[in-house]
Amino acid sequence: MTGRPEDGGEPSVETAAAELPESTLPESTLPEDAPRIQLALFDGPLDLLLYLIRKDEIDIHDLPIAPITRQYMEYLDLMRELNLDVAGEFMVMAATLIHIKSKMLVPVAPTEAEGEPQEDPREALVQRLLEFQRYKDAAGVLHQKGQIRAATWTRPPGAAPVFDDAGEEVLEAGLFDLVSAFKELLERRKTLLAHEVEDPGKSVEERMRELVDMIREGQSLELLELFADLQTKAEMILTFLALLELVRLKRVKVYQRGLFGAIRVFRPVGPEAGAPRPA
Repeated sequence: MTGRPEDGGEPSVETAAAELPESTLPESTLPEDAPRIQLALFDGPLDLLLYLIRKDEIDIHDLPIAPITRQYMEYLDLMRELNLDVAGEFMVMAATLIHIKSKMLVPVAPTEAEGEPQEDPREALVQRLLEFQRYKDAAGVLHQKGQIRAATWTRPPGAAPVFDDAGEEVLEAGLFDLVSAFKELLERRKTLLAHEVEDPGKSVEERMRELVDMIREGQSLELLELFADLQTKAEMILTFLALLELVRLKRVKVYQRGLFGAIRVFRPVGPEAGAPRPA
């Protein structure tokens, strides 16, 4: 549902663009062949909000709008820098959060405080999140059943990762698990990368081939190992984009040990595990 912010509705795309602060991102150093990743192929803004809520163990019924908005905007800035398509719904959600935050800063008049209970500006968003969470949970059950059937009847040997951690739950990692891990990696190397503006010097496809060569068929590597020898931020961003393309092309899969656990990149066995083909 859309509407004017003053009416309490969700801002339009045009309103969202007008309300968002100007980007302060550095000039891009990505190669010309860097793919424009369509987030619709992965997840949407509600997925990101639910991810942040679960990661910080926040009560969804009592959203702390200020910190959630700050975190959302930080992820939005990073995704822009990574050449991810954050237009449309992501921009609308950003403007919605900013609008809710501004409404919650408006003091309640004494006469209003003595009257009927005031509507919580967060309520509509909370209900959307709860409905979306129910949908995601139902879809997750169906996906899990499909995986069980595939494992029972059709999955060939080596089609799924085997980790050393016996008995620990292995989950398929999502886009925001990857973005979060990459964000933490950049923050740990912030001092080292502060003044780096160099071009990575190679194409995304070249980096994709290098990543495939790093992982033997049927084996996996810790996500951080893919970035261990990289010295510049441009190289790290290039590597992350190459990894996303490999995931999209199903040349590699990403798993983690438990919810929000360490991520491993797995290369399946078979003809689909060879060198990457153009999209």
